[in-house]
Amino acid sequence: MPRVRGRVEQSVGGLSHGGEPPVRRDGLSPEQRLPERPPPSAFDPLPVVPTAAGAPRRVGVEVEFMSLDVAGAARALADALGGVPVEEDPHAFAVRGSRLGDIAIELDLRHVHPQRHVHALPFRLRPAGAAWLGRLAGGLVPRELIMAPLEPDRLSEVDEAIAVLRLAGATGDGAIRFGSPGFGSPQFGSLGLHFNIDVPGLDVETILARLRAFLLLDKWLRMPKAEPGGGGVPSAVPPRFPEDYVRFVLQPGYAPDMDGFIDDYLAANPTRDRGLDLLPLLLHIDADRVRAILPREKIAARPVFHYRVPQAHVGVPGWSVAPDWNRWVAVERLAADPDRLDDLGRAWLLFRGAPVDDPLVEGMVGGAADGRADAPMDEPAVGTWRAAVKPIGAAPAGAPAAIRP
Repeated sequence: MPRVRGRVEQSVGGLSHGGEPPVRRDGLSPEQRLPERPPPSAFDPLPVVPTAAGAPRRVGVEVEFMSLDVAGAARALADALGGVPVEEDPHAFAVRGSRLGDIAIELDLRHVHPQRHVHALPFRLRPAGAAWLGRLAGGLVPRELIMAPLEPDRLSEVDEAIAVLRLAGATGDGAIRFGSPGFGSPQFGSLGLHFNIDVPGLDVETILARLRAFLLLDKWLRMPKAEPGGGGVPSAVPPRFPEDYVRFVLQPGYAPDMDGFIDDYLAANPTRDRGLDLLPLLLHIDADRVRAILPREKIAARPVFHYRVPQAHVGVPGWSVAPDWNRWVAVERLAADPDRLDDLGRAWLLFRGAPVDDPLVEGMVGGAADGRADAPMDEPAVGTWRAAVKPIGAAPAGAPAAIRP
């Protein structure tokens, strides 16, 4: 059972590594001030707000960082945001009852939390062994901040929590590296910023529309990875979906039932390592079908879209999660416009030279005898292409024409 450790209760306000100034009740050292929180208006609203049950859609946020240990992170957050630090194991703490709800901070390595994964691990360490492994791996394995789901207009408060961690000693700029980032040191992996967005519905049409919109915008979503501190590492983010699967899903005639959609997804993507990881959602919908293919994969069933492209830059002063959130909202905007989504899907198939079986696309090919887009587009085809990329509303700076006002 989790317990409040006496040493945590006694030292709230201190930091985990000696020699640094104590953190005051407002989360600041005497010499420090938190940067001004971005206004809620910096975070774009979702175009489809309620869930199928009529509840407001919320978003959970996961942020990975380095250097600061989980106990020190819990103390700093509790001091700044209220609540009580509680230890689950030596490498997993929670802050219960903060003004942002319950917050978890843990080392992102399931072998050091054996009590949680009784059936998922091929072997289990004893508590002492798990604690030792966590200490050994602490220099390479990220710590993860896991926020309780919030309404999107409260996401600016996530930025405040991140600033608290940075001032307490947390570091990170996109990827884990050996040595100094300034000297071309090799990358070890990504530091992830993950959003878990409530789905507006559990029907296959709703899920497929978001997946198609993500696939069409995937290249653009990956473009800004080097922005925050010059430390973005595109090669460390999750790989793209297999192109054969993208082509298959974007075909105009692809309209599976839920069983067929799950089977198709698992056949092409038996992994969590995707920019839009649908495994938590599919496990929520049909656990038996998913576990038949992935019996031991680390998946938690949740009715959410698990968006994993962004990278975390906790060590960069002033970094905000707003730009990456707004890019996800662009995906939602496109998904909420079925005519434009269909037009862009057909245009993608044309542009990539994909074989198609649709009268509209065949008419756009401009005389390619085998139904492939390998001939120059004629004027009607160019006009259709331009119509496909007409704007769909406000979008972040640098957005592609498909979503630019």
